Amino acid sequence: MPIMTVRDEVLAFALTLPSAWLDHPWDEDVVKVGKKIVVFGGVPDRDPQVVGMKLAESHEAALASPGVSPTTYGLGKSGWVTVEFSGAHPPLDVLCDWAEESFRLLATKRLIAELDARPQDV
Repeated sequence: MPIMTVRDEVLAFALTLPSAWLDHPWDEDVVKVGKKIVVFGGVPDRDPQVVGMKLAESHEAALASPGVSPTTYGLGKSGWVTVEFSGAHPPLDVLCDWAEESFRLLATKRLIAELDARPQDV
């Protein structure tokens, strides 16, 4: 069994969010909710591995973190950040928090309510 990378773990977490599913546009792995991309996962097996998420509340702090930059193709202007895993980067729990924030920005109110109704980890 292959060892999961941080990228893989972020995508796996994102797939636990309500109605999240994996798609492969442009040969990239992306997690979607409905038709909206919540997390970009880049191209598998390509170095450097990356993930991208849309942030609002955490955007400024994220951009001050190691390995984080505005997403290209003009998406950075809309709050999207890219995390590159070729060196220092934020810890997994922070990346998962950002994936959830991205979900909350893009999902329907019904799906956000479904997420909020889940039991909290103790």
